[in-house]
Amino acid sequence: MKQKIELEVNGKIHVIFVELWKTLLEVLREELGLTGAKKGCDDGNCGACTVIVDGKAIKSCLMLVPQAKGNKILTIEGLRSEENLHPLQQAFIDHFAVQCGFCTPGMILTAKALLDEKPDATEEDIRRGLHGNICRCTGYVKIVEAIEAARNMMT
Repeated sequence: MKQKIELEVNGKIHVIFVELWKTLLEVLREELGLTGAKKGCDDGNCGACTVIVDGKAIKSCLMLVPQAKGNKILTIEGLRSEENLHPLQQAFIDHFAVQCGFCTPGMILTAKALLDEKPDATEEDIRRGLHGNICRCTGYVKIVEAIEAARNMMT
């Protein structure tokens, strides 16, 4: 049975009718059409579904939609400004940290949450912060370089 739920996603309030057993990932993709978060492992191990909820990077495949109610949710679609890409998005492009792109939204949002919490993050902090986000194409050297470059642009 569907129930009415209100979600704040990317600064906009959405009122939807949804089964309460659905995950935040399913609602973002299927109900709101925000497909940046990817369904990878579906058990919280790959990080492809990462979004930011109240400033924390979370695996949206593990959060039921009622748990998201009343929180501020940021997806990759809400990261850029009207005029420009976010510095992390631009750094991923500039540093060739994207190949297939499947993991990229989750990597960028994980990095954003990390840098918001720790703007002076070291390379070790970044590598530790990316734990739980898997990239099967690029390895992690270019990803870490891109995050370090964005960190330097953001401070």
